[in-house]
Amino acid sequence: MPTRETLRLHAGLVDDMASMLDINLEEAAIGGLVSVDQISEAVLRCTDCPNPQHCQAMLSQAATAQRAPEYCRNQELLHKLMP
Repeated sequence: MPTRETLRLHAGLVDDMASMLDINLEEAAIGGLVSVDQISEAVLRCTDCPNPQHCQAMLSQAATAQRAPEYCRNQELLHKLMP
């Protein structure tokens, strides 16, 4: 089981990636497009990423993007939620 610190890091990465793709996860959940459980599962999938530092670096440099990176374990979910 990931540590609390790891979960916080990856929850931030999931949220930042969604924001970069112009997705508001809170609004998507309120609107019924995604469940809280699906968001939790996305965070857990993110914890399996072998290179979160690459994601952090990319997110710190890009304000917006058209797609999640190919290596993103949540690419499918995020692309379904894109406006």
